[in-house]
Formats: sequence, C-alpha cells, structure tokens
Amino acid sequence: MTPIYIGYYFTIEPLQPATEILIAELGYEGFESFVETEKGVDAFIQKEEWNENILNDIHVLNSDEFDITYTSEEIEQVNWNKEWEKNFTPIMVDDICSVRAPFHENPEVAYDIVIEPKMSFGTGHHETTHMMIQHLLKNHFEGKKVLDMGCGTGVLAILAEMKGAELVDAIDIDNWCYLNTIENVERNNCKYITAYEGDSSLLVGKQYDAVIANINRNILLNDISVYTGTLTSGGNLFLSGFYKEDLEMITEECNAHNLELQESIERNNWIAANYRLK
Repeated sequence: MTPIYIGYYFTIEPLQPATEILIAELGYEGFESFVETEKGVDAFIQKEEWNENILNDIHVLNSDEFDITYTSEEIEQVNWNKEWEKNFTPIMVDDICSVRAPFHENPEVAYDIVIEPKMSFGTGHHETTHMMIQHLLKNHFEGKKVLDMGCGTGVLAILAEMKGAELVDAIDIDNWCYLNTIENVERNNCKYITAYEGDSSLLVGKQYDAVIANINRNILLNDISVYTGTLTSGGNLFLSGFYKEDLEMITEECNAHNLELQESIERNNWIAANYRLK
C-alpha cells in the first residue's frame, strides 16, 4: 500500500541559515524528505507519523530573525527520486573538483565526488560547502589525520581522503547525515574514513592535523576550544557556516586559542576561513 504523506511548503526570508535550521528541526520531528526551493523548502512526513501539533517544537518558526510562512496538504504518492533529481544539478569548483549524483555524466576532473544527499547537507551548492571545497583544494592533506565535524553528506571528508589523508573521522549529530555519510563513503570507494554519530564530546583524546567544521556561528564559538585541543602543532582549522559580519568575533575566539587567520573566502556574504595553530 502506497503511504500517504503530508507536505509542508515553507517560504523563508532570509533563506539562510533558517533553511538549514528548519530542515534539522523538522528531521527530529520525523519529516523524512526535503526539497530546497528558490523561496524556501518543501518538507514531507508520512501521515501516520504526523499529528496536528507537529510544528509546536520547531523553534525557528518563532524566531524574530526570520520570516517563515507555510502551507500544507495531503499527498497520496511522491516519487522522491524524481523530486531529488529534478532539484540537484552537478557543480564544479575551480575546474578541478566536481560534486555530482550517480546519474550525472562523469566530467573527468581531478576530484570527482559522487553523492546522493537525500536529507543531508553538503551538496556543494550552498556557499559554505563550495568555499570549504576551495580551501581543501588549496591545501595539502597527504598523510594527514583529518576531522570533518558536522559532516552532512561527507563530501568534505571524501575530498580530504582523495587529497591523500591517511585517516578521516566524519562526525554529525544527525542520524540521517551519519547514515548518508556512510553510504557516500562507500560510493566513492573511500578506505580511510570512519563515520560517527554524535557531537564534540566524541573528540576527547583525539588528535588531528586538520579540522574541518562547517556548522553555524554559535556552535563554532562554543567548540573552537575543543577543536583546538585536538590539533597538532601547526595544524589547520577550517571554519564556515557564518556571515561576513561574524568573522571578527570568530577570529577573536580563534586568537584566544593561539590560532592565526591564514585566509578567508567570501561568497554571497558567507565566509569560510582557514586558521593555523601557532
């Protein structure tokens, strides 16, 4: 029997970071598929998992920072693969790294990453992921131990291994992201990536030559000290998920932990920064 779904169609202003927050919160409530649109996001949940109070604990809907409206309807059948394929186009970063789906043609570049993002973040379409890929392309990872914190689809962890990392830990607090990372790691024939479900408490006793964290400003500010504690001398901390106006406070926190800004990239007011431990 084909399951019946309830579809919610959200209009969001401004789009980020509200869209990512909304998807994460809806995921915890049982929504199982999302399609990002030009105006916001469409979200779907099986009717048997739905109740009329399903949005009561979605805190971002009550935020003064964003204007979010929505409509909803009952849907008898949804072809998720078709919806996803319709909205996911391949991307190219600096003409040497592609991020594409299995049904896209192989562009024959140095780094060809094949993913099926499903409900996870990190297709490369968002500015932060795109810029983090740029940072990774510019830096050396041969023989290094790397952490991808908030790994989403695992795309950054996969690129780190492709660039020669000998060990990569990929961590995400979201179960769907954790499972999706495992799937994408296998799809790209990676041998040195281990995925974990959890938060920064998993980092106790760990040590890395490079830490990648594409999350959001508040989590970064809270966990920079934890990330620094795992870095080897001269190690790099790559951060994104925040706006241009937040760079100063992020850098101040990094400076307080003996990290020095090496380079920052800006894209549509989003920032990705590379810090080095002195």
